[in-house]
Amino acid sequence: MTKKVSLSESVVQRDEFKRKFSLYELYRSLVYAPRAMSKLIGNNKSKLLDNHFVERLQLAVTEVNGCAACSYQHTQMALKQGMSNEEITSFLSGGSDLTKPEEAKAIMFAQHFADSRAYPKKYAYDSIVTEYGKKEARIILSAAQVMIAGNMYGIPFSAFLSRLHGKPYKGSSLFYELGMLIAGLLFLPIAMIHGALRGLFGLPNERFDKSIDE
Repeated sequence: MTKKVSLSESVVQRDEFKRKFSLYELYRSLVYAPRAMSKLIGNNKSKLLDNHFVERLQLAVTEVNGCAACSYQHTQMALKQGMSNEEITSFLSGGSDLTKPEEAKAIMFAQHFADSRAYPKKYAYDSIVTEYGKKEARIILSAAQVMIAGNMYGIPFSAFLSRLHGKPYKGSSLFYELGMLIAGLLFLPIAMIHGALRGLFGLPNERFDKSIDE
């Protein structure tokens, strides 16, 4: 039987950032997150995409960004949903051995979304629309949007919690960690209003890089 690891034990296992985000990136992600969350809530009712599939997408995003707190939380959620330790470990280590063939393209998109810092190529998104359909692709994108917003806040939180345990992250500072945590809370209602206004004026809840790679 696998020993259950606590949140504190989880965050101190990392000693540096895998990826570090700016306050601007955090704010922008918070603008898109509420409408994306609404899509996921709707999916819980419609069951258009299996919840295990959505969880695997979010684990893939977290793996790229390296958020210890998010990895811990989503590991607990995945275990409750019935995912095996082997499957969770595979996703959190970037492995593809246990990826289902029918989910592979969506998982790759989620990884690309995270790797592009929430600014994915338009053609990458178009490919999952073709593969899964428009409604399904929107849920896939929404899962990634919600997860990266959580990662952007969870990464400085993880660093701060690790600092409290006497193991500060390399390249981090108390100013950065508290700045992101406090500003994130202060900016959340503003970002939510911003996102709601975008929806009111019919603006899409997405942001794509429309350039074509050479």
